[in-house]
Amino acid sequence: MSDLPRKAVTRTAKLAALPLGFAGRATWGLGKRIVGESAEIVGRELQQRTAEQLFKVLGELKGGAMKFGQALSVFESALPEEVAGPYRAALTKLQEAAPPMPTSTVHRVLGERLGEDWADLFLEFEEKPSAAASIGQVHRGVWHDGREVAVKVQYPGAGEALLSDLSQLGRFARLLGPLIPGMDIKPLIAELRDRVSEELDYALEAQAQQTHADEFVDDPDVVVPGVVHQCDQVLITEWIDGVPLSEIIADGTQEQRDRAGQLLARFLFSGPARTGLLHADPHPGNFRLLPGGPEGEDDWRLGVLDFGTVDRLPGGLPTPIGDSLRMTIDGDAEAVYELLCAEGFVKDSIELDPSAVLDYLLPIIEPARADEFTFTRGWMRSQAARIADVRSPAYQLGKRLNLPPAYLLIHRVTLSTIGVLCQLGATVRLREELEEWLPGFVMEEDDEGEGEVVEA
Repeated sequence: MSDLPRKAVTRTAKLAALPLGFAGRATWGLGKRIVGESAEIVGRELQQRTAEQLFKVLGELKGGAMKFGQALSVFESALPEEVAGPYRAALTKLQEAAPPMPTSTVHRVLGERLGEDWADLFLEFEEKPSAAASIGQVHRGVWHDGREVAVKVQYPGAGEALLSDLSQLGRFARLLGPLIPGMDIKPLIAELRDRVSEELDYALEAQAQQTHADEFVDDPDVVVPGVVHQCDQVLITEWIDGVPLSEIIADGTQEQRDRAGQLLARFLFSGPARTGLLHADPHPGNFRLLPGGPEGEDDWRLGVLDFGTVDRLPGGLPTPIGDSLRMTIDGDAEAVYELLCAEGFVKDSIELDPSAVLDYLLPIIEPARADEFTFTRGWMRSQAARIADVRSPAYQLGKRLNLPPAYLLIHRVTLSTIGVLCQLGATVRLREELEEWLPGFVMEEDDEGEGEVVEA
């Protein structure tokens, strides 16, 4: 595959052909209905064919197209099983791999960034990439001091490709909406586009990764590889082995699924509290299960990769998230509504029934109410269907709620993590993690018997 920008015309043509293909299949579907097949059956076939083409094209193009595909892939749990099943394998491929760039291009980038004698910096360097993602690919090597390393090389022209792809996808976001019921595609694309420059900056990524590596260095549950060397377009970090989460999703044991789910939830909520940063790219390709947890070699730890997208939260997750969760569990409709208004989730021009808002939220926060909760694709589908059904009160109320910009990335990361937990089918003690790490979630009485919010 040649450098990304040289294929700009081809990329645009492939992406532009997607909505035309969707329209063609819609016409085909109308014809099928005319000859007597039920709308439900035809709708499923249309959704399946559309998804197959979409993910095939996104996987081939890398860049912003693949980044969008990876973001979508964690929501496949929301799709009906008969639709999701046939292309789940395609989503897994998106999470783990993409066609590699030529060896000559890799050598050229390394020569430009590390110097002509770049090969002397390594005792070993594997020409074949071990992983490929949306803006770069990873090669395994041994650094000159004997450490095993992961060498991340950015695709030449990755920034141009990212912006071009996401702009093109944004133009027909409405057509992609039916793929994931209950999800508004346009803000997702806009948010990915807003973070392009940050993801391309390997200096920022190195800083975020090393901050996590320092904080979790002696952690019994979470492993973050340290940064070895960083320069423009090249990031070299410690290598970690392990079982990719996508493989656990495909055929892991229930014990592995539950352990991975618990650690994923722990990292989601403890990371901001401990580092002031939220890892904001929680698709399965960025996580590994490593042997050697607190219970010994038969136990597991969570390896975390790719810190190219983070949300900077100096005080940890916002306290109103914990406050609103606690109030919702307590059934305090008026207090929840007042807080949502104060935080901008309900605009000044909108007036809603606090009891209806509480009814809307309670099913969503069900995992936080129980001592442990089993995340399933069925539960995810039921939530998506409830919110996506235009006849549902939840749909009508949801349309009138607002998502403030400060909460946009937190919301997407939380939803994405829940999507992965549902793919795992994991039983998780989520409430335990919230009590430990989420500011505002726990309220204890002070010496006078008054309620006082406990910070994480």
